[in-house]
Amino acid sequence: MPTAIVMIDTDQALIPEAATAIAEVPGVSAVYSVTGEVDLIAMVHVTDHNEFADIIADKISKVPGVQRTRTYLAFREFSSKDLDAAFALGLED
Repeated sequence: MPTAIVMIDTDQALIPEAATAIAEVPGVSAVYSVTGEVDLIAMVHVTDHNEFADIIADKISKVPGVQRTRTYLAFREFSSKDLDAAFALGLED
């Protein structure tokens, strides 16, 4: 499933409202309020790459309070479950 990690800068006074609105956008699986150089991080999952434009450019970036977005597309997902399975190859009874 194509995944994007969207870094979001917002108007400081509107962080909670922006986060709530972004979380309601179809395709957004989670929104995190974070420390660091950005205010929010959203995880976006789609079935087709073309949907990213609709979700990020047409919806997230137009939420009141959103000032800037930076999007990172995921190439591959690594999870502890996947890594455990890979390291267990050849160790079956």
